[in-house]
Amino acid sequence: MSTSVINKSPLARKVRFDEQRFYILLDDERELGIPLDCFQKLRVATFHELNEYRLIGKGEGIHWESLDEIYS
Repeated sequence: MSTSVINKSPLARKVRFDEQRFYILLDDERELGIPLDCFQKLRVATFHELNEYRLIGKGEGIHWESLDEIYS
């Protein structure tokens, strides 16, 4: 008899920023830190604009309405 394992991609729980990086806290407790230079619109956004995000798809994506930007 064999069993099946369902692999689920981790979902975003929270987003934060510093002067150089974009951090995503995942639901499995890992935190990814990605240089803002990798994201053209985020790189030039104000801290206020960066923090006006919402998680979409239960954490599968991040949306910035004022920047017209979505990442998943």
